[in-house]
Amino acid sequence: MTEDTAVLGDPYGYLLVHFREDPDGYAERIYFDLSRGDDPTHWIPLNGGEPILTSGIGTTGVRDPHVIRNPETSKYYIIATDLRVFGGRPEDGANWYDWSHHGSTSLIIWESDDLVHWRGPRPLDVSRPLRYAAEGEYGRGCFGGNGSVDADDRRDDGSGNGRKSADVATSDCLELGMAWACECLWVPDYYPETHAGGRGAFVMYWSSKIFDPDDPEHRAEDVHDTVLWGATTDFTQDTFEFGGRFIDTGGDSIDTTMIQRAQPNGGLRTYRITKDNTFGRGIWMDATDARRWWRPGTAWRTVQTNIGDNYDAGNGEEGPAVFADHTMGSDRWYLLVDVIPSTGYRPMVSDDLEQGWKPLDAADFSLSAHTKHGGVLSLDRSSYERLRAALWR
Repeated sequence: MTEDTAVLGDPYGYLLVHFREDPDGYAERIYFDLSRGDDPTHWIPLNGGEPILTSGIGTTGVRDPHVIRNPETSKYYIIATDLRVFGGRPEDGANWYDWSHHGSTSLIIWESDDLVHWRGPRPLDVSRPLRYAAEGEYGRGCFGGNGSVDADDRRDDGSGNGRKSADVATSDCLELGMAWACECLWVPDYYPETHAGGRGAFVMYWSSKIFDPDDPEHRAEDVHDTVLWGATTDFTQDTFEFGGRFIDTGGDSIDTTMIQRAQPNGGLRTYRITKDNTFGRGIWMDATDARRWWRPGTAWRTVQTNIGDNYDAGNGEEGPAVFADHTMGSDRWYLLVDVIPSTGYRPMVSDDLEQGWKPLDAADFSLSAHTKHGGVLSLDRSSYERLRAALWR
């Protein structure tokens, strides 16, 4: 059982939040699928398979949604990529080069108290932080120098400094390409005890290219996709702190999904599953026992590479989404891998994360065709019944 599922008093059922693709239509919206009872190998589309949420801001398309609950406030959030590939506006670009170099740096956010009624959408621009995380690094290039936040740059409560480094000249210095595939984990003691408003925060991680501040047109050819990190309590611009690089292999790394496993000593082992597009590792998983796993310099060890290659038929896979079986005493874990270009999610399973993943041997696994990159939320019985009553068609 993970820390996320432990907060649920009566775990029952799962919610899959995802998008779809339709080259001839407008499918890049938010869809919900509900598990059949407490069985995460059978999924039933809610709302008759029609979209639950549509973005009318930014590019008007949303992809790669992630869903998470704040255990302190009980609010739910959906975080999605602001990208419309099919039928988008000409000024938003027409190919992956345009999108990855010049696409939206805003994530699209919805929030809810009950998973049925949603407020939003609203943007969170990760290239325009009001502050920097105290445990982060400015890094190289547009972040200036290579040092972490100095002690005299911290607030009295130990959080980010509320201003940019002396190396950072202007408020628009973060020259990022498109921000996509954001996920997060809740960290109950992210802030020090002196922090006003509680200690907990979401540590976010997403993919972007990083450009030098003197390259505002993003013309550099030697850039690559990195996974960056930041922190927030509510996915608003007011609380967002930029941290820096989280995964930088020197090649293209995208689509990180993460899970934590309780250890006998009371700690947590954090597993990180990421798509490599440069070095032939495919989807790989690494792990750390570091309590503050997002810090620069954390040691990670590789557990498995080329996860899901059994499914790809030569086309590849991406967009992994990991979640735990929340049955008490279970050590079963599930991973959905998005087989491209159009097959959609296929299931993997593990009964010991240290031994890695294998295809789920379930001939009766059911999930609608073309279900694309998303995330899974563990529910309690009341949330399951509320979704079923409101959205089952």
